[in-house]
Amino acid sequence: MAVITVFGATHCRSEEVVRGVAERLGVKVVDNAVLLAHAARRFQLSAERLDRAMHGTRSVFNRLTREKERGIAYLQFGLAELVQPDGVAYHGFASHLLPRSLTHVLRVCLVAKLEHRAATAAAALGVTVREAEKLLARDDEAAAQWTLHLSGLGPWSAGQYDIVLPMDATPVERAVELIAENAAKPALRTTPLARKAMDDFLLSCRVNVTLVDEGHDVDVTADGDAVLLTINRYVMRLEHHERELVRIASRVPGVKSVTTKVGPHFSQPNIYPKADFLPTKILLVDDEKEFVETLSERLQTRNIESAIAYDGEQALAIFQDDAPEVMVLDLKMPGIDGLEVLRRVKRDHPATEVIILTGHGSPAEAELAKELGAFAYLEKPVDVDVLADTMKAAYRKIGEAK
Repeated sequence: MAVITVFGATHCRSEEVVRGVAERLGVKVVDNAVLLAHAARRFQLSAERLDRAMHGTRSVFNRLTREKERGIAYLQFGLAELVQPDGVAYHGFASHLLPRSLTHVLRVCLVAKLEHRAATAAAALGVTVREAEKLLARDDEAAAQWTLHLSGLGPWSAGQYDIVLPMDATPVERAVELIAENAAKPALRTTPLARKAMDDFLLSCRVNVTLVDEGHDVDVTADGDAVLLTINRYVMRLEHHERELVRIASRVPGVKSVTTKVGPHFSQPNIYPKADFLPTKILLVDDEKEFVETLSERLQTRNIESAIAYDGEQALAIFQDDAPEVMVLDLKMPGIDGLEVLRRVKRDHPATEVIILTGHGSPAEAELAKELGAFAYLEKPVDVDVLADTMKAAYRKIGEAK
């Protein structure tokens, strides 16, 4: 029996279609709630945190922490386990996590014109059509961010699916009938080759999660008990890195051999990283755009990557999604000034260390900043090495507290 995945635009009656298919074929329904609960139990994480990997925007620090990629690896493994028995109909974002190597998967997309969806949403939610369109735009943007992150394709791109059904012109009963007819075709039977592909996929997921938990980000494929690791992110000491990857992957049950290769996206950066005691999530906050961007670039030459906010309001918004470990904060800014940002940050995120960097300070403000919990108070112009050392010291304090 085929595995059926349905990825639908919101207010395209996806739930009704999937329930109809499940009843027609006698298969089990798996949705996002089931997947999140399963993966959360499997990896001892909150379902909310895993849900953010699918539906949330990427943190400004993600290129350093790789939190989204870690969450995706857990979800992919969880989904691989849930669809192992066959006879499963899944609907939700994670449908895109099943690779094309699984030949017994029927991939379905449900779409409709915006005006049809907006009218449906307005009636269902009790809002105006204009308000419904805004909600749909938000949902469509989340779907686009998800598929672009995974494949570089838009969410409604026909190339990602076996069937695309326009639900503004297709009754639910007809959609169910079409999906059921295609799911029964010989090409989607669970043959020995299809079963092997599923077993290979599950093993690759198991290896990927093991590597992700060790802080590695590589592409993993499996063929029987042989695993291939493709390195797409630049690393120094490549041979040492490859040996480490092989060592970790080899301890996964079911793996007999591991090989590595450099992928097409492996490229050497302009800045050579060096080992140091560095924070991974740094936020620079300053309304002087040219100054703060130049500062960020100069810190990069010292192997310190940072995100930037151009005012206090933007900085506090970043904290709502992902609190930085170290923040370098200007005092004089339009709107919410630096001292108020400091006060709120130390109240709500006391673990974040804040370094004040200002060109318009005073002894009284320096004293008040220290009272509010600032780690250090520096004045512009600042020697970048002094700032870098201060940031490292702040991070050492965080490590000692942990």
